[in-house]
Formats: sequence, C-alpha cells, structure tokens
Amino acid sequence: MIPNSVSIAGIDPSGGAGILADVKAMSALGAYGCAIVAALTAQNTHGVTHIWPVDPGFVGQQIDTLWADVRIDSVKIGMLGQALVTRVVADKLAALKPAHLVLDPVMIATSGDTLLEPDAIAVMREGLFPLTTVLTPNLPEAAVILESYPVDSLRDMRRVAEKLRNKLAHNGERWVLLKGGHLSGPDAIDLLHDGDRMIELPGRRIDTKNTHGTGCTLSAALAAVLPQTGDVPEAARRVKHYMTEAIAHADRLEVGTGHGPVHHFHGWW
Repeated sequence: MIPNSVSIAGIDPSGGAGILADVKAMSALGAYGCAIVAALTAQNTHGVTHIWPVDPGFVGQQIDTLWADVRIDSVKIGMLGQALVTRVVADKLAALKPAHLVLDPVMIATSGDTLLEPDAIAVMREGLFPLTTVLTPNLPEAAVILESYPVDSLRDMRRVAEKLRNKLAHNGERWVLLKGGHLSGPDAIDLLHDGDRMIELPGRRIDTKNTHGTGCTLSAALAAVLPQTGDVPEAARRVKHYMTEAIAHADRLEVGTGHGPVHHFHGWW
C-alpha cells in the first residue's frame, strides 16, 4: 500500500524548502504527498524578504477537511511561524493521533532569517513534543530548545541528544535525530537516540553551497519512509543515504545564485 504523507509547513516560492520540497521528497521515496499551508514566505535562494501569516482557524480547517477524506499515514511538521498556529496544529493532531509524526522545529532559515515566533517555542514543547515520533533539530535549533549554546563536537552532541529525548513523552517510541551538519571537520555525523540506544549515522561532508532546505527534505523523507518500514533506525539510515546523494547531486541543478536546493529527484533525472 502506498502511504499518504502530509506536510504541515510553509511555502518557499523557490521550491527548495517548505512544502514544495517536502512533497518532492515524499514523492521520490514512494509516498503520496499532501500539504497543509501554515505560513507564506517571500523567499529565494538568498533569503527571506517577508513572512505573511496564515489565519490559524484556516489552518485548522485545512486539517479537518483533509482528514475527513484522506487516510493519513504520517505527518511532517515544519515551519509553523506563529504561536497560535502551533497551538491549533497541536490540538488537532492530539485528537487525530497520527501513527507517525516527524517534527522539524524550523526556527532559522539557511540564510539566517528567523522563521518562528519566540512564543511559539514554548507551545511547541508543550503541545507537539508529546505527540512526536521523531524530533529532527539541527545543532542551533537544539540550542534554542534547550536554552543553551550550540555545541561543536560529537561528544557534546551525545549529551544534547539525551537532554532533548528527556523532553519528549516517555510512552511509546520516541526518538531524537540530532543533525550534525553544523559540526566542523570532514564528517557530517547524525545521532539517533531513543533514551536507550544512541546510534551514529555517519556521513561525509560534501563541498557545495547548495544546501537550501536540507532540514525540510530530511524530515519529509522520514515521514515518507516510516510507514513503509515501521522501524525508525532503518528509516533513518535510508533517509541519510537519500540525503547524501541529494546533496552530492545538487550542483547539477541551476536554481538561483545563492544557496540552491538539493536534488530531490537525483535518482531519476
């Protein structure tokens, strides 16, 4: 059975991040991609010039209408932008209880632009963390969540992964996938932790400026693969390989003159 996955996130007109990137990743990995628009941005490969909020009630109506008709097998949450939107999404999903929920705590764009209201962080911790199957922060996002400074070593990443896992619900299968792309050096190691196992996902650092939307793509890819495997470590390894190849082939694309997108369909064209 082909899974139906939905992204609840923002729109990046350049297609490198947000729900356009998410649907590409889901499609590339064998899932049917749906989308709930939670935020609008004016954005290109150089940065975000403006954010236009979406009415929280309309976000809720999109969720109600989609679930009333379409079987949803997994959910990816990306840019929510506002505290009120975050609350609506959390309340709706608490009632709907999706089998797989991947939370990408989108706070800062690759360009450095802020994408989440400060008040929304507390709402995310309170309302979405208890529902999360896999939390996928990068190191700067992890620092914001933990109200600390970003770390720059694998040893410190282990400590951060443990602290993040302690913030998730203790019932059910709950994982943290802490992304190490901001580490210095030739390696790009991610850590996958469930409170018991600490699994290293090794990877090589690829010399390219085209890394726009990597976090969006990874979390969407996880949402696509989880219903197909039912196993978080296996899904994470498959997604890590997919992401490495998508970044490695990114320079084949000619999209903008800044930080371009990864190549979601590198296996096809």
